[in-house]
Amino acid sequence: MALFLGRHIHRIDRKGRVSVPASFRAALAGQLEQGIVAIPSFKLPAVDCYSMQKLEELSQQVDQLPTFSEERDDFAAALFGSAIQLPLDGEGRIVLPDTILAHAKITEAVAFVGGGKSFSIWEPSAADEFLSKAGVRALAERRVLKAETEWLR
Repeated sequence: MALFLGRHIHRIDRKGRVSVPASFRAALAGQLEQGIVAIPSFKLPAVDCYSMQKLEELSQQVDQLPTFSEERDDFAAALFGSAIQLPLDGEGRIVLPDTILAHAKITEAVAFVGGGKSFSIWEPSAADEFLSKAGVRALAERRVLKAETEWLR
């Protein structure tokens, strides 16, 4: 599976469409017909985006929780109840629904931010602020990473 990398700013056109970065479309190779799955972030003013394959992996993790437990019910409702499947048109664009635009406070442009096996969609200045703070936190907390990450020391 290819990874979603980098930060990409794209403008929303007058019809409400935005182009998914070409490198992100390439990472979705073989899954483009399913589009992407967008879920408003639980913690941040952003939208978490997954391939259908990655969402199926998340579903398997939820299924590991005890059946009928509140934890399982909460995760299932939060993940799948708010998920929106966004098809890509022939030119690699998606239309972001009003609920997503409102959640992330997006108006004219979006920032696509790579997250490895997933990516997020942000209002550009909020993405810049998050990335800046995340870098500071990651550096400060590097002691908690596994020993395999010797290059960070």
